[in-house]
Amino acid sequence: MTDKYAVIGNPINHSKSPLIHSMFAQQTNQDISYEAIESPLDGFADTIARLRAEGYKGCNVTVPFKFEAFKLATQRSGRANDANAVNTLIFEGNEILGDNTDGAGLLKDIEKNLKFELYFKDALILGAGGAAAGVLSPLFNAGVGIIIANRTLEKAQALVAPLEEVGTVFAKRYEDLAGRSFDIVINATSTGLSDELPPLPDGLFKRDALAYDMVYGKETPFLKFARAQGATVIADGLGMLVEQAATSFALWRKVRPDTQPVLAAMRSL
Repeated sequence: MTDKYAVIGNPINHSKSPLIHSMFAQQTNQDISYEAIESPLDGFADTIARLRAEGYKGCNVTVPFKFEAFKLATQRSGRANDANAVNTLIFEGNEILGDNTDGAGLLKDIEKNLKFELYFKDALILGAGGAAAGVLSPLFNAGVGIIIANRTLEKAQALVAPLEEVGTVFAKRYEDLAGRSFDIVINATSTGLSDELPPLPDGLFKRDALAYDMVYGKETPFLKFARAQGATVIADGLGMLVEQAATSFALWRKVRPDTQPVLAAMRSL
């Protein structure tokens, strides 16, 4: 019997996750289906209840439901608790298990695929939503100093509060960034989906800097800005998407797929 999975978001029609998971399933001989489902903004819990009633085994969660998925989970991994956000749900009987594979996916893409050293670097993360929450602790644990910048300072402050006492994680407004430069700048906002650019000053990128946009599949305004500003390594979020998907797939199916052929196939598309 085919096991059913899905990715839930709003919007969701841009998602490449169904194609990625179908490649994983073919590679590992797993009998699954995987689809993209758009949930109403006020109907995430109802959507999850429907999927469980229909026998789905689990789902991925994307914008804007990662914080809501965290609250919905009845058991959470350490990674999920660190992020206060969930992107992977596993349905087991009466339990909803919540995990967060975003940080693991980002680190693997940066260190393995892009061959970019993280230790002792300083990073700017743009945005304070679920995507930023998922990568904050993993980047910190990799030895990265972090500033999170957001239009609403209070959201950024709430995100960094658990790590602030160590002295290498700070919250700022966009207008506070003038005169600062970074080894890594990560756009964790969804501005790329609407072809917008966060209000960034010139001079953000140090020599040999990495510019990384979690939006994938196109050159976003942020990546164009980074290229014009002299960033050396330019990357969209496709590698992160594939790597975090592989971690989710392994949680569900107990077998980890090889990401390299899938990433190459997705790039060729």
